[in-house]
Amino acid sequence: MSKQLFVALALVLTPAAANALPAVGDIVGTNPTDATAALEQAGCSVRSFEAEDGKIEAKCTDAEKKAWEVYIDPKSGKVTNIKADD
Repeated sequence: MSKQLFVALALVLTPAAANALPAVGDIVGTNPTDATAALEQAGCSVRSFEAEDGKIEAKCTDAEKKAWEVYIDPKSGKVTNIKADD
């Protein structure tokens, strides 16, 4: 019975994991190499970085190719905001 429950949970949670993104408060790093690795591990494929309003803006796409802007504090490396790139 527990094996069936495990399989059912795995099937239910798989789509959520595929759409995962970093969360506000996650520490991704203060340099492009570390931030790219952390964001990609969180499901966000980085296209570019740029400075915006004192933050680092990472432009990335999720597994479904939806575009996102992830804002990172350059001193702490924490994600401060995430928004869809319209």
